[in-house]
Amino acid sequence: MSELYVDPQYKSLLSLRDTEIAIKEVKDYFERALAKNLNLQRVSAPLFVRKGSGVNDDLNGIERKVTFQIKDDNEADAEVVFSLAKWKRMVLADYEFAPGEGLYTDMNAIRPDEDSLDNLHSLYVDQWDWERVMTAEERNLDFLKDIVRKIYAAVLETEKHICSVHPQIKPTLPGEIQFVHTEELLQMYPDLHPRQREDKIAEKLGAVFIIGIGGELDDGTIHDGRAPDYDDWVTPTGNGKKGLNGDIFLWYPVLKRGFEISSMGIRVDKDTMLKQLEIRDALNRKEFKWHKRLLKGELPLCVGGGIGQSRLCMFLLQKLHIGEVHASIWPEDMIEKCAKAGVKLL
Repeated sequence: MSELYVDPQYKSLLSLRDTEIAIKEVKDYFERALAKNLNLQRVSAPLFVRKGSGVNDDLNGIERKVTFQIKDDNEADAEVVFSLAKWKRMVLADYEFAPGEGLYTDMNAIRPDEDSLDNLHSLYVDQWDWERVMTAEERNLDFLKDIVRKIYAAVLETEKHICSVHPQIKPTLPGEIQFVHTEELLQMYPDLHPRQREDKIAEKLGAVFIIGIGGELDDGTIHDGRAPDYDDWVTPTGNGKKGLNGDIFLWYPVLKRGFEISSMGIRVDKDTMLKQLEIRDALNRKEFKWHKRLLKGELPLCVGGGIGQSRLCMFLLQKLHIGEVHASIWPEDMIEKCAKAGVKLL
């Protein structure tokens, strides 16, 4: 069911043409800052991969992928990527990246099973997918937090730049990002749904990295779904908590809610992948080419994630709807409501 939030007081701070210019400014500035802060090199990436290779991201494991047959390859099945979480790790190995070095790329995806098209969610997904080689000694929460701070610093640098170029846009972000675990959120807001907990903590802190997404919490629930074969959500981190992954949330005054811009984490090693596959009853994936490479030790230890391109543009340009910063397909009733509210979709 599509849900649309409309603020009668909302008015875009930029015209359509200025918006297009500013989108390019955000993307160019941020990816340079991200590459510098994390020591990343840009690489080319696929839009689709072979079905059954194990390379594609399975998200929660139930979403349909866009598929097609390759005429000149005996009608072999291909599928549009959901993300490049596993593909990037192969490239780190095949391109011989060293510890402390990494890559980023433009990832474009189609997610037809998105069932809540609204101000933030679209059938079309675009993000900076990034991945960096790490050492075994760095597989800990302190290292993950350091990476998060470097990403947030790139966001702050970009906000400062955009506000200087477009002075009608005023900065909203705090100077530092805070950290909280999903177990702590459960204790703080036991009567709220995870989505509501995210809103509460984002409003309280302004910018927060929510740790430990995918693993079972004390009450037997999970905060949100995660595939079992890329982020590590089972490794203990102390005080009964576990998980070396998480999401970056910002408080967004325009929508009056928490605003996720990144999902990321330290990636599984052989042992944690097997444990997570067993938990999700997915041990059959061991037969996929990608999983065999990991089990053989052919893929490096790494940390990585995705950062929403349109999400970041929407946030920094203070737009009400993600359709103001990228073109997609929307329900007719949503298009009509946006038009009446003066929200100009691309």
